[in-house]
Amino acid sequence: MAGQVERAEGGAAPRLRPPRDICRKARWSGAVVAAVLAGAAGAQDGRVSTYEQMAPELRAMQDDDFSNPGLLWAQTGEELWAEPSGADEVACAECHGAAEEMAGVAAHYPDWDEESGQAVDLAARINLCRQRHQGAEPLERGSEALLALTTLVALQSRGQPIAPSEAPQMEAVRGQGEALYSTRMGQLNLACATCHDDLAGGRLLAAEIPQAHPTGYPQYRLEWQEMGDLDRRLRNCMVGVRAEPFAAGSQEFVALEAYLKARAVGMEMEAPAIRP
Repeated sequence: MAGQVERAEGGAAPRLRPPRDICRKARWSGAVVAAVLAGAAGAQDGRVSTYEQMAPELRAMQDDDFSNPGLLWAQTGEELWAEPSGADEVACAECHGAAEEMAGVAAHYPDWDEESGQAVDLAARINLCRQRHQGAEPLERGSEALLALTTLVALQSRGQPIAPSEAPQMEAVRGQGEALYSTRMGQLNLACATCHDDLAGGRLLAAEIPQAHPTGYPQYRLEWQEMGDLDRRLRNCMVGVRAEPFAAGSQEFVALEAYLKARAVGMEMEAPAIRP
């Protein structure tokens, strides 16, 4: 499916913009997800990862495990994975085996949790495992320990296609995320779609505006000089439009992630990614 070519001002080279039907109203049925799992996705449809928009030096940093700072968090995650924790003195590895056994897991989160009756992202799932199976307190959102474990698990899915959960309850969650994505908010009265659909490929100051495909979280941002999760990035955007951010780990953020993952269905997982 071809993208739309838009002529830049000042005689600059034209830029390719993704078709609006890819960026808007991307509802994914179980049949579509099943097709992705069967390897039917991956057509050249105008979608790009922010990786493709970065300078060659940053792409090289992400690709080299000795240069990618995110691997330091994954290394810490390996230590935590093997360390007995909580009142039950149980390590993650005792139930799940080596971290490599988590291959493909991060690619389909957020997912539905039957016991709590709500959608959970990967960080929340790790905390639920701590509470239910280790007798441990949940780790604070955005903490080094939770980011390390989440990075370790996400790393096991690197290179695999994003395949949103097929749980039927997730359809409504993705619908909520789509509504939030299209809702104008804040003093600047902007929606996520305003920048990441209508202006994708343009520039905001020195930065190229991405298409909002969450392929690389948790990620190391040069701006932060540390790892961060998608919650943090979404909070930054909300602050940028002068809106009150949702609480970390809130159902609103989970819904937004579920919708964004649906838009990125079939694209490769990159975590831990490097971003400017």
